[in-house]
Amino acid sequence: MDTRRSLLRSRLGRVGIWSFALQANPFPAARAALAAYEGLGYRSVWFPESAGSKEAFAHAALLLDASERLAVGTGIASIHARDGVAMALGGRTLEEAHPGRFVLGIGVSHAPAVTARGGTYGKPIDQMRAYLDAMDAAPWAGPAAERPALVLAALGPRMLELAAERADGAHPYFVPVEHTRIARERLGADPVLVVELTATIDDDRGRASETARAFAARYLALPNYANNLRRLGYADDDIDHGGSDRLIDAVIAQGSAATVAERVREHLDAGADHVVVQLRAPDPTDLCVAAFAALREELGGLLG
Repeated sequence: MDTRRSLLRSRLGRVGIWSFALQANPFPAARAALAAYEGLGYRSVWFPESAGSKEAFAHAALLLDASERLAVGTGIASIHARDGVAMALGGRTLEEAHPGRFVLGIGVSHAPAVTARGGTYGKPIDQMRAYLDAMDAAPWAGPAAERPALVLAALGPRMLELAAERADGAHPYFVPVEHTRIARERLGADPVLVVELTATIDDDRGRASETARAFAARYLALPNYANNLRRLGYADDDIDHGGSDRLIDAVIAQGSAATVAERVREHLDAGADHVVVQLRAPDPTDLCVAAFAALREELGGLLG
C-alpha cells in the first residue's frame, strides 16, 4: 500500500467534521468551535469554497493556526478560483507550516458557479487533467516541504478513476451509501476515500425533514449531483420538485444521534476510509457543538 496514502488514513482517523458554518461565523466563534471539536476527539475539519465566502487558503491557514492537532481539508477548492501553480504553491505553503495537517481537496465546481466568476466550464475530466499537469509542473523555491495530501471531488466513474491515478484519493459529496460502495470499487483498495455525510440531529421529525429539504434543494438543481443520483438508479420523479422522501432519506441522515452514527457506520462498511459529518440545523450558522457532542457519544470507539 502507498506510504503517503497510509499516512493520510492514519492522520484522518475514521470520522471528521464538515462545516459551512465555519465560514459563516466570525473567526472567534469558529476558533472556539474548533477547540470544542478537538476536545471531543474529532480528527478533521473540512470547509467549502463558496461564492462570496472566505478564501480557501487564507481560511485554512486560520483554522490550522487555531487548532493543535486537527487535520484541515478544503472541500472543495475550485480549480476555477486560481491557476494550477497558485493551487500547488498554496498547498505547499500550508504543508510547510503545518506538516501533515493540511488536505488539499480540489474540484471542477459547477457550471453556474464558474460562469458567475467569468470562467469557462469545459469537459470536467479534460480540465482536471490539464490542471493536475500544471500543479505537477509548478516550481517550488520555498523551504523544504512535501506536497500536501491531495483528494479530488469525484462523483462519476471517470473522475474517480482519475483520483486513483493522480491523487491520494477522492472526496464525494451529497451521496448515499450505495455510491460509497461504487466509489470504492472504482478507486480500488489503496486510494483514500473521504465521504461527506449530511445529517440533522433533531427529534422533531417534521423540523428535521424541513431542514434536510431546504439544504438538498440547491444540490438537486445542479446537474453534477442530479446526474450522479440518476446513475445510481434514482428517477426524475425522485429528483424533481425538491426530491422524494426516499432520496432525501438516502442522502441526508435525519433523527437521533444514534441514527446518524449508524449511517456513519454504513458508509465505513461500504468502503469509506474517513466520513466527514456535516450537521445541519434550522439556523445555517449553527456550529452544532452540542449536536457533535451527542454524536460523539454514539460513535464510541470510531473516534478513538
